[in-house]
Amino acid sequence: MNIKAVGINARYTHSCLSLFYLRNELEKNSPETTVEICQYTINDPHYVLIQRLCEGNPDYFFFSSAIWNSELTIALISDLLLINETYRFVVGGPQAEIVGESLGKSERITIYKGSIEGTDNSFFSDLAKGRLHQFYSTSFFKTGKMDFDYPYRPEDFSGPLKNRHVYYESSRGCPFSCTYCLSSAEKGLYHKPLDRVLEELADILKYKPSVVRFIDRTFNDVPDRALQIWNYLKDHGGQTLFHFEIAPDRFTDKMFDFLEGMDAKRFQFEIGIQSTHQETLEAIKRPINPQSAAMVVQRLRKLETIHLHADLILGLPFETKEAFYRSLNDIFVMGPHYIQMGLLKLLPGTLLEREAVQNGYRASRRPPYSVYSNNWLSADSLRELYWLSECVEKYVNNRYFVTIWRYLLKSGENMSLFFSSLSKRLLQQGYYWKAATQETLSRLLLRHVESRPDFTLLRELLCYDWLRCGHRFLPDHLQDADLEPNELRKTLFHQLPKTLAGCYEKSDRAYFFKKSIFYLFSRESLIHIGYEVKSAQGIVRFLSERENNVLGLHRAQLISQER
Repeated sequence: MNIKAVGINARYTHSCLSLFYLRNELEKNSPETTVEICQYTINDPHYVLIQRLCEGNPDYFFFSSAIWNSELTIALISDLLLINETYRFVVGGPQAEIVGESLGKSERITIYKGSIEGTDNSFFSDLAKGRLHQFYSTSFFKTGKMDFDYPYRPEDFSGPLKNRHVYYESSRGCPFSCTYCLSSAEKGLYHKPLDRVLEELADILKYKPSVVRFIDRTFNDVPDRALQIWNYLKDHGGQTLFHFEIAPDRFTDKMFDFLEGMDAKRFQFEIGIQSTHQETLEAIKRPINPQSAAMVVQRLRKLETIHLHADLILGLPFETKEAFYRSLNDIFVMGPHYIQMGLLKLLPGTLLEREAVQNGYRASRRPPYSVYSNNWLSADSLRELYWLSECVEKYVNNRYFVTIWRYLLKSGENMSLFFSSLSKRLLQQGYYWKAATQETLSRLLLRHVESRPDFTLLRELLCYDWLRCGHRFLPDHLQDADLEPNELRKTLFHQLPKTLAGCYEKSDRAYFFKKSIFYLFSRESLIHIGYEVKSAQGIVRFLSERENNVLGLHRAQLISQER
């Protein structure tokens, strides 16, 4: 029996972990089957996908369905049913029942609810006989088995995992019961024995993947266990980047002590804040202390070696427009590198979805079930906050304006109001549905602040941020005839001594000027950047080398102070 296990990912670099579990269970329990793992993306042309799937005329297609691919899965199966009357289908994953409802009852379609490890022998026996029922339901946490094998084989790393992120789970289930999350629909938590985890990680790391993403819902649920895994990855992880979802309330001093010794760009943390509004946190059953979470994120940010994502969800119960503003301001103060502002999805099967009517939710009936309004946010208010979230995505979740945001925060700026105002400018000019380069964003930002009393300072900070990104020329909107970097370089070449301590010796003086960009800044801007200066002006040199930290900006050096 020939089976194609089909996963349709959001991006090419992603991989579908469930396909590997599925293949192993099928071949273990049905030795006569041959399983081919087929991974595509939601952006692949429909007709091309159909033709690729039909190659070899398999007996069964097993689809992994999720909110990002369920509509495409329905369309593909609908067409495949027409093409060949012998094709049969099994649909699993979080959206399996939704896909089944859309396709309607058919003897050729089986809906499988639950994890493949939780099934009994009847499913495999029925499969071997070609007599699958239309519906099977299992529960990993109710089988009594509570275990899952290592999903990968040596050939996977040169085949379906080549040039993709490797997904791995050391635990299954979640200690929390957030009302918006599918993890709350099935109670239970299982941690794979630590010795097996380390053995499996050792095998993965033999192949030197660029990224390993732990899909544990709360990786640091057991702090000492998490720390032991981190210790192993520090010693054996090479140049691989490891991604973890962590809870801020499960951090310990031992963890901080360990992370202080980590090299940059080895770990990436996704920290679930979701909201800092206490009434909202209680309603969604998210038991975190916002003040404690802030202290954890701020302490991690000071290390400048861990890339920090902080999650904030728009549309949660009891969070008004004003409360959302406060949550966003709180996140800015925490200082993550990336503010991941997600729009609430009313996922079928969650408690929040079952309470949708009493909470006044209006949401799309199509995946990903995005909300439009609720009892606390009108459609107009939610739309305004959505554009605000998109503005933050464009301006903050990169390394373009680091110094600007630091200055505004230290100056006591209300960041929510600032970005709300900036968002309206982007919306009016259509930049939410057309591409905006760093130069375009910089130009729009400069125009936005041109009436402020600190405009001159902000313009200088924009120049500093631009040059720190490695550009060798200023864009038109930042150029100043009196401060042109190339002219300043020529002037400095003639004025600076033959040797300059900490910068160059006589033998490499020419190289120093060739590889450097120079700019003259005011004392006020230099102080806000972080330099200690007494003179009215100072010259900063921008190097071609990058800093060894999360952002990897180009190094900058104060080389001269002008009276």
